[in-house]
Amino acid sequence: MDSSITSIYAQSGWILLTVLLILVLMSITTWIIALMRCVSLWRAKRDNRIALQDFISSSDLKEARSRLTGNPSPIALLTCRTLEAQKRYQDSHSLAAALPFNQYLVSQIRHNMEQILRHYDAGLTILASISSSAPFIGLFGTVWGIYHALINIGHSGQMSIAAVAGPIGEALVSTAIGLFAAIPALLFYNALVRGKKNLARDLDGFAHDLHAQLLNDKD
Repeated sequence: MDSSITSIYAQSGWILLTVLLILVLMSITTWIIALMRCVSLWRAKRDNRIALQDFISSSDLKEARSRLTGNPSPIALLTCRTLEAQKRYQDSHSLAAALPFNQYLVSQIRHNMEQILRHYDAGLTILASISSSAPFIGLFGTVWGIYHALINIGHSGQMSIAAVAGPIGEALVSTAIGLFAAIPALLFYNALVRGKKNLARDLDGFAHDLHAQLLNDKD
């Protein structure tokens, strides 16, 4: 019996081939998402440093808004959106304007922070799903491959250890590929979650300073 990997997939039919294709696509998806998210976090941290320097060096909030317009960093977006909310509060007679300015400002900053940080959740659910499901998909492929290998061995009448070990060993490749897809997805997921938490802490610290600046500007 041919002991090559292609033979066990050919003997096991389209199901095992589908499993292999799914795992390969999962692995490719993991690396694409991870690279895109890592670049996104790196750019956010780089642009945050520029935005913070521009904010600190501005003489007033109007100049800060002018200098931060066009900067895609979380700090710049939070500043511009919060300043827009401040202007709406001052010019509006809506129900929101009936709130105390401090309470309104806190709610707007929190809302803007959630909206900005939500952008960095993209892809995390997919990575978590791949890391948790890929090993089981690979295990399913292995079980299916072993089942067909044993059926073929039974039909051929070759029940020696050599006849059994080869096909079963080849079927275990499916589990190995599942782990190959799952482990990087798990590592990237943990790293990206940690990166987002660090970004959120930086943004939260800036939000307190922005809140104080707006209150002083109101006074």
